[in-house]
Amino acid sequence: MSTKKSILVVDDEPEVRSLLSLFLSDEGYRVTTAGDGAEAIAVLETQGFDLVLLDIKMPRTSGFEVLKFVRERHPAMRVIMLTAYAELANAMESKFLGADDFIGKPSDPSEVLMTIERVLGATGDAPPGP
Repeated sequence: MSTKKSILVVDDEPEVRSLLSLFLSDEGYRVTTAGDGAEAIAVLETQGFDLVLLDIKMPRTSGFEVLKFVRERHPAMRVIMLTAYAELANAMESKFLGADDFIGKPSDPSEVLMTIERVLGATGDAPPGP
């Protein structure tokens, strides 16, 4: 990837946020973080991103609520859901609400990177289909 994209990492666990941020920055991505869904929405109201890595289970505002916000306001933005609760119901709800992919936690950093590159490369700069 010649021009690295911008990623918003949203997770209420500081360790997860920090590790993902450092790893993705080392890979050349421009990374911004948010500690919960409400903070993510505040950031998304003022900044655009190519992709959001979004935890599902968070206090105050869930990842599903943030995903709905992204789909309403930024339909071309890519979203990968993260969860320690890798249940079929969460995966199905994520897809139903418009997530591009779903990763269970903990996950290998190389799996996260491959998923990000696949999701960002799947359509190039074109917005997602209907």
